[in-house]
Amino acid sequence: MSAARGPAAPERVWARLPLAAGAVDRAGGLALRRSRTVDTGTALLDHVIRHAENDPGRTAVVDGERALTYRTLVEDVGAVRELLLARGIEAGDVVAAVGTRSLETPVVFLALESIGASYLPVDPAWPAVRVRDVLGRAAARLLLDYTGAEEMANAARAAAAAENVALLVLPVERRCRDLPGRSGSDRSYETRYTIFTSGTTGRPKGATVEHQGMLNHLWAKVHDLSLSPRDAVAFTAPLVFDISIWQMLCPLLIGGRTVVIRDSALRLPRWLIGALDAAGVSVVELVPTVVGWLVDEVRRTDGGSLASLRRLLSTGEELHPGLAARVLDALPGVAVVNAYGPTECSDDITHHVVTRADLVRDRIPVGSPVDNTSLYLLVREQDSWRAAAPGETGELFVGGICVGLGYLNDPEVTGRAFFHDPFDPLSPTGRLYRTGDLARFDDGLVHYAGRSDRQVKVAGVRMELDEIEAVLSRHPGVERCAVVVSGDGDRSELVGHYSVLTPVSPEELQKSLDEVLPPAMVPRRWHRWDALPLTQNGKIDHRTLRAAGATSGKEAS
Repeated sequence: MSAARGPAAPERVWARLPLAAGAVDRAGGLALRRSRTVDTGTALLDHVIRHAENDPGRTAVVDGERALTYRTLVEDVGAVRELLLARGIEAGDVVAAVGTRSLETPVVFLALESIGASYLPVDPAWPAVRVRDVLGRAAARLLLDYTGAEEMANAARAAAAAENVALLVLPVERRCRDLPGRSGSDRSYETRYTIFTSGTTGRPKGATVEHQGMLNHLWAKVHDLSLSPRDAVAFTAPLVFDISIWQMLCPLLIGGRTVVIRDSALRLPRWLIGALDAAGVSVVELVPTVVGWLVDEVRRTDGGSLASLRRLLSTGEELHPGLAARVLDALPGVAVVNAYGPTECSDDITHHVVTRADLVRDRIPVGSPVDNTSLYLLVREQDSWRAAAPGETGELFVGGICVGLGYLNDPEVTGRAFFHDPFDPLSPTGRLYRTGDLARFDDGLVHYAGRSDRQVKVAGVRMELDEIEAVLSRHPGVERCAVVVSGDGDRSELVGHYSVLTPVSPEELQKSLDEVLPPAMVPRRWHRWDALPLTQNGKIDHRTLRAAGATSGKEAS
């Protein structure tokens, strides 16, 4: 792989972070960095075309009984490209794509890349008001519907009509007259995709990623997971979740297989195991909740199967030591990778292979930086930022090729999180991203310490809710847990929410926390769930927990 030498980064003035004297040299000297020469300018489709030329019959994408070879994948991409060009789509246009995770998803993505347009996934389950907001804020030129069922996309179609956004329904049968050829041009600074994430204001914000950031992340996954053409990677994530990008595209970069795992297979752990086994999946990434269900099923069936699996990635939320121990026990031949990163930085920025030695820690490290990523720790003092001292907890900032373009058509919100990079004059983006996450550096590893916005004050005591959850999760009877604050001001109090592996009383949980934490950090009200409520992306739904906490007593079920 050779370094891409493309055009200079587009000129843009980024806000400057107020730094204390000496902070640049100090923070730069303590930064964690990893450099590796990779090709981040070549179109992903060019790699796919090369695989199609060398081995046209090789399987590229599997979706149940359906499959695409590399040759037929390129043919389908060419057909969708023709449809898009016929509707006037050009380089730089934003195209919203509504559909379910399927064989068609990578086809749509690659067709947009071939034109230089930007991909914006829309969930068919979104209400019309959210779709309308997203389409309007993104200034989308087109809504491409590939659901295959009109009723699945009715809300999106209604929103597109209200916003005067053109609609293109992808036909089931597609034929391509002219196959796309290799572009040969540098794609580094093209806008590749936008993922709308939840915002603190209640409105979604569109994190936008450049081609070079996306390709760097794909190559980082290839390198850190030792991926090869023999690998089959499970495509499990919701399309509006950033990890869906690498799951569907990384195998295609290297000539491997993308295996679509439908939502129906994710409803029961035995169905998921069956789907992974049937396709010979070797790499799968799941949120911790699903990881727990999976390994518990393997243990229940005395080994289950998963014979082809060699890598299991946990992402989206913190991987607690108790769950990590269950995975290592149940799947001794599988490497467990703790992955961490913000959508705004092209997905994961750190990886860590979990070892037995990690299980005695309070928290599993999130690891070392991926290729071409720089990590800095800063501490806010009054009106400026200083470098965190060695071993001190600070706020994590990210520099390097992974840093995205900000939030689409939202300069005000962008200006609060993206800054000029003062640490690296040779940065390929010139940008620095403030994650809002707390961390510390130790022996070259990043140790996640919670969200800065989850720091609360209860009864006059400032505390981190993530710290309480980390301790609570170590109880052997606790399956999943979360701690929220109920009430305001002097009437605020902590409420512990949990589901169990084995029966455990609130009194026992309180006692276990009392042995480790100050009294003010121990919840006195508890809510037991059969399963904690989750958001669409599989993360714990704290909003629902706060509402339940407002009415729960000593213990509710």
